[in-house]
Amino acid sequence: MNKSAWTTELARIVFLTATAMFALSPPLMAQTGETPAATQSGAPTPDASSQGGWLERWMRTVDEARASQPRYVAPIVTTHVVLVEQYRYDLSRQNDANGTVTSNFGASRGLEIIPTTRLEIGISPPPYLAHQSAAPDGFGDMSFQVKYRAFSAPEGKGDYFVGVFFAGSVPTSDSSNGVGHTVLTPTFAAAKGIGPVDIQTTLAAGLPATGADVLGRTVVWNTAVDYRIQGKIWPMIELNSTSWSGGALDGKKEVFVTPGLVVGSFPVAERLHLGVGVGVQIAVSEFHRYNHRWIASVRLPF
Repeated sequence: MNKSAWTTELARIVFLTATAMFALSPPLMAQTGETPAATQSGAPTPDASSQGGWLERWMRTVDEARASQPRYVAPIVTTHVVLVEQYRYDLSRQNDANGTVTSNFGASRGLEIIPTTRLEIGISPPPYLAHQSAAPDGFGDMSFQVKYRAFSAPEGKGDYFVGVFFAGSVPTSDSSNGVGHTVLTPTFAAAKGIGPVDIQTTLAAGLPATGADVLGRTVVWNTAVDYRIQGKIWPMIELNSTSWSGGALDGKKEVFVTPGLVVGSFPVAERLHLGVGVGVQIAVSEFHRYNHRWIASVRLPF
């Protein structure tokens, strides 16, 4: 990607961050001033009974959902195994098996909201992929995710989460940067806290709605283990594996170990917080489509 493109993308990141901060802060400043961390502790909203606007009711719903589950930080790769309300923007850079280097702006992350105490809905705009090769740069596919919280308890009352998620991607790319088919991904998710250690795991099946003879079906298993330090520093390690059945990669399996670190979140303006993370996927299997994938992550919970 040339200097101009990098500058444009950086400007886009700054614009999105600033928009989230200034668009969300003014209406939320009229609230009680509670931060996500405070609401997760189970403390009630002081003037909840007197608040009747749709925004106030929505924020109370978010607070109730957070108070009903543990406060696990979002891993670098593994899907966050709790309901979250935030905007997330990731960037990655990897060495592909064919020798090229690919940068991914967005990395299929986006806006996640909690409409009810048991549901989360996430919409991720198409990421932009840039290659240091003859491969065309361009946008990838749009994706979505719905999380359902089946059972959970906050710290001190069990410290666990069990849920079922349903995700998918829609072929919005007109180039090789997308898969060209709709892929649906049902997922089972579970997590448990043991003192300062949190364990989050997801087991998912990638099921193409069309093109299964080319893409094959996948089983994706991700597990993240982190250690909480003062509730603000989260060193972690993840195991990410994908197995294929059918398609061009039939019988193949790739496995990565992903050490990472997340810091935050820190208050920015009333409910709006900021957290950042970084990690690297290191291939430990003989077969792998890429290696040394560095990932940077910016999270804006509100």
